[in-house]
Amino acid sequence: MILLFQRVKQAKVIYGGGSEEIGRGLLVYVGFERKDDESVLERSVKKILNLRIFEDEGGKMNLSVLDIKGDVLIVPNFTLAGNAKKGNRPSFDNAMDPENANRMFLSLVERLGKYVNVRKGAFREHMEVYSVNDGPVNIVLGI
Repeated sequence: MILLFQRVKQAKVIYGGGSEEIGRGLLVYVGFERKDDESVLERSVKKILNLRIFEDEGGKMNLSVLDIKGDVLIVPNFTLAGNAKKGNRPSFDNAMDPENANRMFLSLVERLGKYVNVRKGAFREHMEVYSVNDGPVNIVLGI
């Protein structure tokens, strides 16, 4: 699983069936790989909730999304599993099949929703994502 975190002041996703938006918090893109199983979900939830990328009173990144009582907008993004090391066209051979990836995505959203206000993008739909990146702060993490 590959996660791309963006610390945001606000974020919004628009897709064919509607839209979702959040205030201050995290915009997280998630890409599932073939090798992923249920065990990555709990590790991902812990990382999303506890990654300290928000500044404390001293200006140090010491606070998590839980600490600031922030929101999470999670967006499925299979292209994170892309590999462009050879040539100029990325290969998506490492991406998980859509049916299993959607199941994993919905499980991740459900697990996160127990702890924070979570909104989500739409799986297998074209989406427009808007964000006001705060910093900017972007972290890419493979789990």
